[in-house]
Amino acid sequence: MAPKVREGDAVVALSGKWISWAHTAFAYSAFIGALVTGLFLHYHKIVENEYYGYPQEWFPSVSATIGDRYPERAVFQFFIAMTSGPRLLLVFLWYILTARPNASFPKIVAGVGVFRTLSCGGWTYVTSTDDHGWHDIFMISYLVATLPWTLGCLALSPNNPKAVKYRKILAGSFFGTLVPLIYYFIQHKVHKVPGAYTIYAFYEWALILFDVGFDAVTALDFDGFELIVRDVKGSSRGKTRQVADAVLEKQKDKPVGNIFGAQFLWADALDAAADVYNGFVFWSMLTSLGLTVWYFPLWHMGISGYEVIVMCTVSPFLLVNATLRSLVIQNVRLVHLLSLSGLLAYLAKTPEYRLFSVAFGVSMSCLAWTATWYAERSQPSGLESRILAWSIGLVTSSVAKFAFHTNNPIWPIMHAQNGGWNKLGLLLAAVAILRSTRTIIDNRGGVDLADRPKTSPFLASLGLAGLLFGLHSLLSDSSTMILWVWEGFPVRGPIAANGVLTIAAMALGILSGILFKGAFLSWTNLLLAGLGAFILTSYQNWFGYMGALLLATTLMASATPLITSAVRHGPISFGLGFLIYNILVLAHVWVVAYAFVPGGPLMREHTNWVMTATILFLGAGVYASPRSESISTKRTRSGTTARSRHASYYTYVLLVIQLIALAISYLRFPTNDYVPYHKEDKVITAGIWTIHFSLDNDMWSSERRMRDLIKELEIDVIGLLESDLQRIIMGNRDTTQYLAEDLGMYVDYGPGPDKHTWGSALLSKFPIMNSTHHLLPSPVGELAPAIHATLDAYGELVDVVVFHSGQEEDAEDRRLQSEYLARLMKESPRPLILLSYLVMKPNEGNYHTYVGEKSGMKDIDPSDWDRWCEYILYRGIRRSGYARVSRSTITDTELQVGKFIIGQPESSNERINEEQVPDGLRFPSLFRGQGVRDHRYHVFDEPRYFV
Repeated sequence: MAPKVREGDAVVALSGKWISWAHTAFAYSAFIGALVTGLFLHYHKIVENEYYGYPQEWFPSVSATIGDRYPERAVFQFFIAMTSGPRLLLVFLWYILTARPNASFPKIVAGVGVFRTLSCGGWTYVTSTDDHGWHDIFMISYLVATLPWTLGCLALSPNNPKAVKYRKILAGSFFGTLVPLIYYFIQHKVHKVPGAYTIYAFYEWALILFDVGFDAVTALDFDGFELIVRDVKGSSRGKTRQVADAVLEKQKDKPVGNIFGAQFLWADALDAAADVYNGFVFWSMLTSLGLTVWYFPLWHMGISGYEVIVMCTVSPFLLVNATLRSLVIQNVRLVHLLSLSGLLAYLAKTPEYRLFSVAFGVSMSCLAWTATWYAERSQPSGLESRILAWSIGLVTSSVAKFAFHTNNPIWPIMHAQNGGWNKLGLLLAAVAILRSTRTIIDNRGGVDLADRPKTSPFLASLGLAGLLFGLHSLLSDSSTMILWVWEGFPVRGPIAANGVLTIAAMALGILSGILFKGAFLSWTNLLLAGLGAFILTSYQNWFGYMGALLLATTLMASATPLITSAVRHGPISFGLGFLIYNILVLAHVWVVAYAFVPGGPLMREHTNWVMTATILFLGAGVYASPRSESISTKRTRSGTTARSRHASYYTYVLLVIQLIALAISYLRFPTNDYVPYHKEDKVITAGIWTIHFSLDNDMWSSERRMRDLIKELEIDVIGLLESDLQRIIMGNRDTTQYLAEDLGMYVDYGPGPDKHTWGSALLSKFPIMNSTHHLLPSPVGELAPAIHATLDAYGELVDVVVFHSGQEEDAEDRRLQSEYLARLMKESPRPLILLSYLVMKPNEGNYHTYVGEKSGMKDIDPSDWDRWCEYILYRGIRRSGYARVSRSTITDTELQVGKFIIGQPESSNERINEEQVPDGLRFPSLFRGQGVRDHRYHVFDEPRYFV
């Protein structure tokens, strides 16, 4: 609120513009002073990065300039300290200039300005050497706060054409510079292009110039102030029009003006946040259902009977009965609270009880949400708000999984030991339900006769099913469609950290649905969705991902109109919708599990059929929906205003979620500076492990336990099998993301989920120069995936092949696969290591195709007769050691590990004692005897070493 002073009251006769100029001078002095000092004293050191130095790189980045070297750091910190006073005064004067009675937005912008100032002090005085984690937190906070500060200042700018012009130019330049900045950073970090970091540095310095320059424009506005404060123009009392006023005046009868022109109330904002959290809980439970069901056929190696529990989602059929419907609507808060059994499930130690708890929770949640929507059917603003909350809940779930490497922290497969936040999630869910269920009103009168739909509820249910399945299968994890288009190294498409783009596309779809009501309930939108689906399923890399983003946007934009249509057709459309959705889920599993399920061969590898059905079902929903024009004519002005006011809060929540996603993406971007464990000995420690889809024997997520064993065995290169988890039934997860980022390894995710395999992945401490994915001949049984990668190991190119063969029952498949792989390995001109799952006994059958003249490969230990699945083979490289490590309860298969020495020829099979082996070539003693956590050297109880 502006201070109540009279015009002419004077305290200090100092023009306010000097605050701006002082801030600008000190800020530029800090950066330029450090740059000049560094160039004169440490030029060659500050232009050098982890890959190149002078002359390939010849200009320093900002971080290298202001980093830990003395005296550059001292110069920078001195002037930044001098900047802090003018900076805080600048924020204060800006608030005085823009504040007006009962206006919250200027307070928010001022708060962001103060927060931004404090975070700048954080990354200035806590360097990455002092505490890398906190340095990054402060830096990301500063960068994230720059967006609302910049946009807020633009919106609140006084009607000063010159100042507005400069602000637009500098803000546009700042955000426009981010595109080439990110591009050249990727060129440097991922592709290691010489000189790319120098170009990146120039764009980084440009950001500094534009950022400080943007705030310098305040000098044009503060010219009317005297410190402290002579208000000679009455600017602080809201007499002057703001840019935002002019924009809202022009847009007052349009969606943008209605949404952003509404008064901001914290109570309503908290209501919106509670609704969104309820949506997040719904999606968290729904996405956990398939995951907990999957545990049982996984361990039964076929249909277990528990699969029928997926039908718990059809509980909305109960609402067809008027008595039950009235009972549920009147007690919807209780039903929501009962649904929290899905979050309490983590307390059940027995997998069966955990599954039943999740199923009951999902059943109650589907019932509660359907009842909530139906109760709001005559209140357009209320219904739209609930649907928006449900949709943004999906975005929130995707962001949570983005932050937790594709695991949702409140899933029942999580607990405190493996990174779960179950207790906090449950507490927030209870609070959110109590708040968001206060305002549900049962519309007993129903829908007006004039508005009753003329089409069958079945068509509306098809549209709902297509929407549910599309959202769940493709958008419940931000990396799902990224893995659809992944083709290996060199990187030619998006990586997991680019999941922020998927999340942004989802947000864009929701915002488009808010701003352009009715436009996304059209055949044009359906055609765009179909185009996106076609591009996604037909193309790879960035172009394929463009189709994914288009599909994400159109799906999210369709949520409100399709659910509204289903509401108007009655509860039966939701019961049918969830039933058909379940059929799509099963079909989505059948395309890859065809070897284990009845009627499987009919659906074999037909993801295209499932995608086509999804789009056609969406089309049925569009056909069944009432035309928006007939409805819009009945909308009153007050109704439109109410909807817009509610939509504004959900828009703010969505923007906050996007900023969080942006920060997560920054934190998760790979550093690509990984170092092998024993580089001084030029040793490669390579392993193969079948990870059983990252669910341990007790139905807990097993990534962290895997991480611990891989780290303790000091494995440099590992092949993971049964690693493709990007399906509804597996939770749309990707274990390799967590392992690669935590262990510091490059990762090739292998053939994507659209390739219909159980997955194979490669993680490596060494740069992956090239990788190719193969689907080996499988005329009858399951597809056999392989990765053929070339690594740069200590300056020498070494090939690694990761391979999972077919089932024991399909002998002809396995014979054809052995011949294919033997040719592939024989044709490689480089040293080669095979990390594989072969399903055979040593010295029998296909063993002689994999080992011998046909392939040129040797067995890591021909004397090890007790093998069936996992094998390590090699050629053209010295094998020095071999070990077999027990699995504990992580999976159903042991971990096999071999040690190889680069630059030395193959040796004989003669074994030696560990005392004769240099320390750097030995396996850790940690796993001798009883080992640790039930991991120990087994079969022959100790590692084997060779001459």
